[in-house]
Amino acid sequence: MKGMLRRPAAPSGKVHGITPADAGWSYVGFGLYRLKAGERAAEPTGNAEVILVLVEGRALLSSGDLDFGELGDRMDVFEKAPPHCVYIPDQSEWSATATTDCTLAVCSAPGAGGHSAQIIGPAGIATVTRGKGGNTRQINTIAMEERDVADSLLVTEVFTPPGNWSSYPPHRHDEDNYPEITYLEETYYHRLNPSQGYGHQRVWTEDGSLDQTMTVHDHDVVLVPKGYHPCGVPWGYEMYYLNVMAGPMRKWRFRNHPHHDWIYERDRD
Repeated sequence: MKGMLRRPAAPSGKVHGITPADAGWSYVGFGLYRLKAGERAAEPTGNAEVILVLVEGRALLSSGDLDFGELGDRMDVFEKAPPHCVYIPDQSEWSATATTDCTLAVCSAPGAGGHSAQIIGPAGIATVTRGKGGNTRQINTIAMEERDVADSLLVTEVFTPPGNWSSYPPHRHDEDNYPEITYLEETYYHRLNPSQGYGHQRVWTEDGSLDQTMTVHDHDVVLVPKGYHPCGVPWGYEMYYLNVMAGPMRKWRFRNHPHHDWIYERDRD
């Protein structure tokens, strides 16, 4: 693996282009475009299925001869409303033409031809609150396993209030041992509000073979190949992240760190 913390390659255009080969793993890919009004992005999907997430702004989206029209009504990600999203199957293609300045996430994982191109949000995306106290955060469940909208992709958004922790208590999903735990690679695309803010994310394993704490800024991506991976944001700043997960099975089963599982047990009562 080249590096777990990925800074934007440029301030605009295609700012992230993470492939499984580039990440050093087998399933998850993540791309990000920051487009000005009138600019266009297009890609073939190859063997991967794709979920396009309009993080903010509006764009004309299409796949082959299928025209989805102009989508997007969340002009700032921190409006927190569920986003407009489109599913594109493998062995296909997609294109996006920005009608306003927009940020478009391209979430990808191996496809199996089991789903057709379709709009999958904002209708059908549930918004839930998770955690208690300084662990409270808002979740927009774009494509988790309860929605049969993808072959392997699991995608969700999380909004963490100022001073709070998220992906906490620390948990991992790095073993293929269903139903106790599933193997899922994961990316975190981070945003901060105000944008000059920062947050921290730690990724570590119990055996100490991996232990890295990263400072994340607006538009950074963190790769989580294994281990526990909580993140936090200082008081005064909000944190957003878009999670992309995939593995051998489209199930999210995790284990909390044994030292901190008591927090989960207490808070779910």
